[in-house]
Amino acid sequence: MNENTRAIVVSQFGGPEVLEWQESELPPLGPTDVLVRHTAVGLNFIDVYHRTGLYPLELPFTPGVEAAGIIEAVGSNVDDLSPGERVAYTGNGPPGSYSEKRVLPRTRLARLPDAIDDRTAAAIMLKGCTVEYLVNRTFPISAGDVVLLHAAAGGVGLIASQWLNALGARVIGTVGSEEKGELARTSGCDEVILYRVEDVADRVREITDGRGVDVVYDSVGAATFEASIKSLRPRGMMVTFGNASGPVPPVPPLLLSQSGSLFLTRPVLAHHYTDPTEAAEGIAKLFDMVLSGKVTPLIGQEYSLSDVSKAHQDLEHRKTVGSTVLTT
Repeated sequence: MNENTRAIVVSQFGGPEVLEWQESELPPLGPTDVLVRHTAVGLNFIDVYHRTGLYPLELPFTPGVEAAGIIEAVGSNVDDLSPGERVAYTGNGPPGSYSEKRVLPRTRLARLPDAIDDRTAAAIMLKGCTVEYLVNRTFPISAGDVVLLHAAAGGVGLIASQWLNALGARVIGTVGSEEKGELARTSGCDEVILYRVEDVADRVREITDGRGVDVVYDSVGAATFEASIKSLRPRGMMVTFGNASGPVPPVPPLLLSQSGSLFLTRPVLAHHYTDPTEAAEGIAKLFDMVLSGKVTPLIGQEYSLSDVSKAHQDLEHRKTVGSTVLTT
């Protein structure tokens, strides 16, 4: 008989109320699998997309794409990890981290350095790996590049601000309040735009003396897309990597030529962490940035995993800052 765990289960798409805490049966441990007891789970906007059906998954399912924990058992062919070791994983595979325990393939797990605690790991795995591929591979940042970063006080935004600053970029961040603006400044933003009271594109042109930015990193989506396009220099790159305000409507290619022969991309983590070697390299870069002190994630709030519906409500209503951690 397989072991049971408790997990959040979504049986129908909808609002936070569809997140149900219930008993769930674990699959059997295969020869290349590892049983992990979660100690901290990360919250991300993609969890909302899965819950609402914007990114539809087969029902029923357990949400969540990153976590940290302790190994309880390993399969017969796993010889490089042992029970008791601390590990973490990111979103290059099926969701399911909203659970007390989980069986995972060995290839998805990274051994945690002693200096990175479980809460920090849960706060950085998806967000930090997202920043890693954005600044190193989607648009490789060089010293002196000028960047427009939306949601600069969010979980990804605060990590990105620090990482971009360490690479020598000039960072213009957008935020929704003075309090979040101060947080963004202390995390590496050189300039901050209050998007609720200022015209983003006009302020960008003012800040850059009419030139525009080299790249826009935009996780907000529909609400910011037009301003982002207007903020780019000729041949600049628009990187839209999230839909917090809803998906961007279809874009006519002619808009890109009319706006300065722009580049437009919609990257995802899975296409940058395509195999265990590539994933390990990206995670190693993330850990190096954290261990060096160049990136220090802010855990702005914590919730019990069983109360994750409240966490989703606060995330969707922009009441959170930095990263959110769910504890088991």
